[in-house]
Amino acid sequence: MQPLRRELTRALAVLLTAGGVPGHAAAADDQQAASLDQPGKILLTVFLRHDEAKTVDEINAHLKQTGWYRKFPPLGVEVVGWFVMMGIGQVVILRLPPERLRETNRIIEGTAWGGYRTEFYPTYDYRPYWLQAKQAADH
Repeated sequence: MQPLRRELTRALAVLLTAGGVPGHAAAADDQQAASLDQPGKILLTVFLRHDEAKTVDEINAHLKQTGWYRKFPPLGVEVVGWFVMMGIGQVVILRLPPERLRETNRIIEGTAWGGYRTEFYPTYDYRPYWLQAKQAADH
Protein backbone atom coordinates (compact mmCIF):
# COMPACT_ATOMS: atom_id res chain seq x y z
CA MET A 1 0.00 0.00 0.00
CA GLN A 2 2.85 2.38 0.78
CA PRO A 3 4.27 2.38 -2.79
CA LEU A 4 0.79 3.13 -4.20
CA ARG A 5 0.34 6.01 -1.77
CA ARG A 6 3.77 7.37 -2.73
CA GLU A 7 2.93 7.17 -6.45
CA LEU A 8 -0.46 8.84 -5.97
CA THR A 9 1.09 11.63 -3.95
CA ARG A 10 3.81 12.11 -6.57
CA ALA A 11 1.23 12.13 -9.39
CA LEU A 12 -0.88 14.69 -7.55
CA ALA A 13 2.16 16.89 -6.90
CA VAL A 14 3.11 16.76 -10.58
CA LEU A 15 -0.45 17.62 -11.60
CA LEU A 16 -0.62 20.60 -9.26
CA THR A 17 2.86 22.02 -9.74
CA ALA A 18 2.71 21.65 -13.52
CA GLY A 19 -0.39 23.80 -13.68
CA GLY A 20 -2.57 20.78 -14.46
CA VAL A 21 -5.56 22.21 -12.69
CA PRO A 22 -8.38 22.46 -15.24
CA GLY A 23 -8.94 26.07 -16.22
CA HIS A 24 -5.42 27.04 -15.20
CA ALA A 25 -2.90 27.15 -18.03
CA ALA A 26 0.62 25.92 -17.25
CA ALA A 27 1.83 29.42 -18.11
CA ALA A 28 -0.53 31.07 -15.60
CA ASP A 29 0.82 34.28 -14.15
CA ASP A 30 2.54 34.30 -10.78
CA GLN A 31 -0.32 36.21 -9.17
CA GLN A 32 -2.82 33.47 -10.01
CA ALA A 33 -0.50 30.76 -8.70
CA ALA A 34 0.24 32.71 -5.54
CA SER A 35 -3.47 33.14 -4.90
CA LEU A 36 -3.60 29.61 -3.48
CA ASP A 37 -1.54 30.85 -0.52
CA GLN A 38 -3.75 32.96 1.72
CA PRO A 39 -2.73 34.11 5.18
CA GLY A 40 -4.66 32.34 7.91
CA LYS A 41 -5.75 29.49 5.65
CA ILE A 42 -4.45 26.00 4.98
CA LEU A 43 -4.88 23.67 2.05
CA LEU A 44 -6.20 20.19 2.72
CA THR A 45 -5.99 17.45 0.12
CA VAL A 46 -8.59 14.72 0.64
CA PHE A 47 -8.47 11.38 -1.19
CA LEU A 48 -11.90 9.83 -1.59
CA ARG A 49 -11.07 6.27 -2.56
CA HIS A 50 -13.87 4.31 -4.18
CA ASP A 51 -15.19 1.32 -2.28
CA GLU A 52 -14.86 -1.22 -5.09
CA ALA A 53 -17.36 -3.50 -3.37
CA LYS A 54 -20.01 -0.97 -4.36
CA THR A 55 -21.16 0.29 -7.73
CA VAL A 56 -21.08 4.02 -8.48
CA ASP A 57 -24.87 4.05 -8.18
CA GLU A 58 -24.62 2.50 -4.70
CA ILE A 59 -21.96 5.02 -3.65
CA ASN A 60 -24.07 7.91 -4.95
CA ALA A 61 -27.16 6.56 -3.15
CA HIS A 62 -25.16 6.43 0.08
CA LEU A 63 -23.92 10.00 -0.41
CA LYS A 64 -27.46 11.21 -1.08
CA GLN A 65 -28.83 9.37 1.97
CA THR A 66 -26.18 10.82 4.31
CA GLY A 67 -26.56 14.39 3.03
CA TRP A 68 -23.09 14.62 1.44
CA TYR A 69 -24.26 16.93 -1.32
CA ARG A 70 -25.94 19.33 1.15
CA LYS A 71 -23.25 19.32 3.83
CA PHE A 72 -19.96 19.22 1.92
CA PRO A 73 -18.06 21.41 1.85
CA PRO A 74 -19.10 23.28 4.97
CA LEU A 75 -19.85 26.98 4.62
CA GLY A 76 -16.61 28.97 4.52
CA VAL A 77 -14.53 26.08 3.17
CA GLU A 78 -13.49 26.60 -0.44
CA VAL A 79 -13.03 23.86 -3.03
CA VAL A 80 -9.80 24.75 -4.87
CA GLY A 81 -9.82 21.66 -7.08
CA TRP A 82 -11.71 18.40 -7.50
CA PHE A 83 -10.22 15.66 -9.65
CA VAL A 84 -11.24 12.16 -10.62
CA MET A 85 -8.39 9.64 -10.57
CA MET A 86 -9.81 6.85 -12.68
CA GLY A 87 -9.70 3.49 -10.96
CA ILE A 88 -8.89 5.10 -7.60
CA GLY A 89 -11.45 7.72 -6.70
CA GLN A 90 -11.47 11.46 -6.29
CA VAL A 91 -9.04 14.03 -4.97
CA VAL A 92 -10.46 17.19 -3.41
CA ILE A 93 -8.31 20.18 -2.53
CA LEU A 94 -9.84 22.52 0.03
CA ARG A 95 -8.78 25.90 1.41
CA LEU A 96 -9.94 26.58 4.95
CA PRO A 97 -9.07 28.27 8.21
CA PRO A 98 -7.20 25.79 10.46
CA GLU A 99 -9.91 26.03 13.09
CA ARG A 100 -12.40 24.54 10.57
CA LEU A 101 -10.36 21.35 10.10
CA ARG A 102 -12.22 19.28 12.71
CA GLU A 103 -15.63 20.35 11.40
CA THR A 104 -14.62 19.48 7.84
CA ASN A 105 -13.31 16.09 8.98
CA ARG A 106 -16.51 15.32 10.92
CA ILE A 107 -18.70 16.12 7.90
CA ILE A 108 -16.65 13.74 5.77
CA GLU A 109 -16.79 11.04 8.45
CA GLY A 110 -20.55 11.42 8.79
CA THR A 111 -21.40 11.51 5.11
CA ALA A 112 -18.67 10.09 2.85
CA TRP A 113 -17.64 7.13 4.98
CA GLY A 114 -19.42 4.06 3.70
CA GLY A 115 -19.09 5.25 0.12
CA TYR A 116 -15.41 6.15 0.22
CA ARG A 117 -12.31 5.36 2.20
CA THR A 118 -10.63 8.66 3.02
CA GLU A 119 -7.11 9.99 3.40
CA PHE A 120 -6.19 13.51 4.47
CA TYR A 121 -3.05 15.47 3.63
CA PRO A 122 -2.39 19.03 4.80
CA THR A 123 -0.73 20.65 1.80
CA TYR A 124 0.62 23.90 0.50
CA ASP A 125 0.96 25.40 -2.93
CA TYR A 126 4.56 24.88 -4.02
CA ARG A 127 4.06 26.28 -7.53
CA PRO A 128 5.05 29.91 -6.71
CA TYR A 129 8.28 28.69 -5.10
CA TRP A 130 9.02 26.40 -8.03
CA LEU A 131 8.47 29.28 -10.46
CA GLN A 132 10.76 31.51 -8.40
CA ALA A 133 13.52 28.86 -8.34
CA LYS A 134 13.09 28.26 -12.07
CA GLN A 135 13.36 31.97 -12.85
CA ALA A 136 16.45 32.29 -10.65
CA ALA A 137 18.09 29.33 -12.42
CA ASP A 138 17.38 30.87 -15.84
CA HIS A 139 19.25 34.08 -14.95
